[in-house]
Amino acid sequence: MTDSFRAADTGRLPDPPVNAMSVDVEEYFQVSAFESHVAFERWDRLPSRVEASMDRILALFELAGIRATFFTLGWIAERHPQLVRRLVDAGHELASHGMNHVRVINQDRAAFRADIRQAKDVLEQTGGTAVKGYRAASFSIGASNLWALEELAEAGFTYSSSIYPGVHDAYGMPEAPRFCFHAGGLLEIPVTTVTVGSRRLPCAGGGFFRLYPYTLTRAALRRVNARDHQPAVFYFHPWEVDPEQPRVPGLSAKTRVRHYLNISRVEPRLHRLLADFRWDRMDRVFPVGDRDGHAAEAAQ
Repeated sequence: MTDSFRAADTGRLPDPPVNAMSVDVEEYFQVSAFESHVAFERWDRLPSRVEASMDRILALFELAGIRATFFTLGWIAERHPQLVRRLVDAGHELASHGMNHVRVINQDRAAFRADIRQAKDVLEQTGGTAVKGYRAASFSIGASNLWALEELAEAGFTYSSSIYPGVHDAYGMPEAPRFCFHAGGLLEIPVTTVTVGSRRLPCAGGGFFRLYPYTLTRAALRRVNARDHQPAVFYFHPWEVDPEQPRVPGLSAKTRVRHYLNISRVEPRLHRLLADFRWDRMDRVFPVGDRDGHAAEAAQ
């Protein structure tokens, strides 16, 4: 399928440009790195933190006057339906993060098809709105399972943001286009990378937002806007604004650092990020109006 990638025209960027803000809505214990430490069967017995974290995020976005896309687990929607309805009522985009945060590399085609359709139905029934976007757990769509894009299109999704177009020890497809492209019948919107020489480096959020000094993230996003003439895609998780979350025992040093490093600094950095750039929902920043690539209504 790599031969069929077709670049998408994002049109002329406004000045200053509008970037896409997104949140992957999951509990602190549902991250892929904890799969061998927190069994799925234990999830309902662990203290939930997502409502309180989402309260902080929604208040932060309201204060900044922005709307964002929330890639939400079906598991979360089933247990916190009022949360889903609140974010929809506030004008944010509701999108899918799958049902139970299972990485696509751990699913066959039939299991993936059932997962995305179940999650889409749960989210649409809960939120009372169409769900057009999908993001795979841990960006787990890549060269070995591009069939997933076809399944998403057949299930009625308009776009995906599931490919990391670089090298990472847990995921990545470095040969993928850096910016949005058409493949498998829908629009794929990769998370943002910045080029330094011949290398693609992450600058889209997540753990790297906590690792890098804020000034480095800001410079990278400005470079993408000014030199590449492209909108950026940024993401983070509710547990990243929750320094008091319970600590999971038995983690390796590497996993502990990745999950907890600088977690107390995320919310103050988000305040700066929201002030330094313009932001909007994924479906209003990118041309997801239809599968022929015609642009959606421009962000206001």
